Formats: sequence, C-alpha cells, structure tokens
Amino acid sequence: MKIFPAIDILGGKVVRLRRGDYNDVKTYETDCAQTATAFRVQGASCLHAVDLDGARIGKAVNAGAVERIISAADMFVEIGGGIRTEAQIQSYIEAGAGRVILGTVVVRDFGFTSAMVEKYGDKIAVGVDAADGNVAVAGWREVTDIRSVEFCERLAKSGVKSVIYTDISRDGMLGGTNMQIYSRLVQIDGLNITASGGISSIEEIIALKDMGVHAAILGKALYENRLSLKAALAAAEDL
Repeated sequence: MKIFPAIDILGGKVVRLRRGDYNDVKTYETDCAQTATAFRVQGASCLHAVDLDGARIGKAVNAGAVERIISAADMFVEIGGGIRTEAQIQSYIEAGAGRVILGTVVVRDFGFTSAMVEKYGDKIAVGVDAADGNVAVAGWREVTDIRSVEFCERLAKSGVKSVIYTDISRDGMLGGTNMQIYSRLVQIDGLNITASGGISSIEEIIALKDMGVHAAILGKALYENRLSLKAALAAAEDL
C-alpha cells in the first residue's frame, strides 16, 4: 500500500481544515515546497496536494505553489482542487504531476471526465468526497443527492481506475477513519481505492492494507505528530 503525505494549500500556505470547514483552519507552514522536501527526506515517494482555494472557487488559484511543490518534491505528486478544464490538466501534467484529481467537474460534467480518462488514462483520478454517504462538491460546501458508493461503481464502469474517497466527517478530526466504507469500496471491480480522512494510527494503516486499499493519505496526524511518517511507511511496506 502506498502512503501519500498531504499538503493542503490555502492562501499559499500549508493548512489543515476540520471537516472541510474553511472557517476552522490551522496553518502549519508558509513554505509549501519546504514541506514537500521534508516529506521526501523522511522517505516518502508519493505526495498528495490540494489547492483549497481552487476547490472553493472552481479554478486553480495556487498553481504556482503546486508547481514549486512538484519541482521540490522529486517524487510522484497527485494534485487536486479546482481543476475543471483540460488546459489545467495539461498544465499540471506538463509541470510534472504524476496524477491529476478531478472532483466537482465529474459530477457536473460526467462526459468531460470520461473523455479525459480516455485521453490521459491513469494520470486522471477522481476524488469522491462524502457527507453522510452523499457526494459533496465545490470544496465540500454543496452536498448532492448522489450516493457515494453507487457513484464509485459508475466511475469504475466508465473506465476510471483510481478513486480517492474522503469521509468529510472524519477529515482533520484525528478520530480514526471510516473502515466500514472502505471495506465496501474495495469490492468494486477495477478501482484502486485511496483512503483519506481521519487516519491516525499504525493499526488503521495495517487494517486498510490488509483489506486491499491501494493507498492512504495522511494529513493532520503527521502535522500534529500523532503518527511518524517513517513508521507509517514501514507499516504500509512502502519503503
């Protein structure tokens, strides 16, 4: 299983939100590239970056910071947040991103997503963010009536290979992740599932790995020193 340390960018700074609430923000670092370098030094080979400003307003706002992260990281970087056009997808891929994450646009224009998957293959992933089992969009501020598991099944049938699934109620809370939902999602044929939101112990990492989850994103637990990145990598056999 792969481990992705997370860098969430708001106003050009490294932050964490609680349950996706833009009014409940904690800033950890002003230099995003320095944070990426620190994760690499600790042994990470993958990195998850999100432009939170972009997710909220619907276009890439922190593209410059993202490109500095990609340059400094010297590892596989996946990036999401406000990516709604092919031009932005191309821009990030040309900058060196290993994978681009689509979210809101998938719900609003499924045909566009299918076309991008057909053209760019495994360089496209879909972020599925869920509130009470329903898909949320626009920086988690709008909750749809689309059931998240059924949506993931539809994605698999359309050719999507990678889904990053976040239970919003767990994100940034350090209270553990939603094991039950991941045990369901790994049953969907053809999908590589990345677990995100609330992972805060080595035991969870081992359990996710054992159930067949492809990757896990670690955020606040690293920043608050609840988890050692080196220990997490070792538990996931990502060294």
